[in-house]
Amino acid sequence: MQQEFVKDVVSRLQGTGLTYAISGSIASNFWGVPRLTHDVGILVVLPATEVTRVVEAFADSYYVSEDAVRQAVHSRSMFNVLDTGRGLKADFWISPDDPFSQSMLARRQKVELLSGLEAYVGSPEDVLLHKLVWHKMTPSERQLNDAAGIVAIRSGQLDLAYLRSWAAKQSTLDVLEAVLQGHGLKQS
Repeated sequence: MQQEFVKDVVSRLQGTGLTYAISGSIASNFWGVPRLTHDVGILVVLPATEVTRVVEAFADSYYVSEDAVRQAVHSRSMFNVLDTGRGLKADFWISPDDPFSQSMLARRQKVELLSGLEAYVGSPEDVLLHKLVWHKMTPSERQLNDAAGIVAIRSGQLDLAYLRSWAAKQSTLDVLEAVLQGHGLKQS
């Protein structure tokens, strides 16, 4: 059920031609230790001129408010695409065009996310950093576990200099170091 939703949402987004990177728990599941999730987090570059096209790409099967999309573009925040029948949602985060978002989009990787679905996903480092920022804003064991899961699975493959550089800029270096030392991963 969720896999079909993810495939459909990502396929429709790809059909718009917009630049995006999956960056939420679906991405941390891909790079790290999987966990149950009911939403898809996507960083997207969405100019105001493309709002109607994006709404039209989803409106036949999902609930999406054009006003909410326009407000999200204006305020550089987020809007949802909802599958009301299955209780699933996609959170589209409008790229704030800050250096970290630019770096994440530049470093995104095209992978086979699900069987038969190639999609752009934030790099393991960028997804980990994204989780640490979310933990800083709203402390959550879930975010720390996602970050720790990426470290556990990708140990020895991560660009530590990149991680430490961005974590210092994002004021999450202490949490990053704890996660790199194996703190934070708890079995559910």
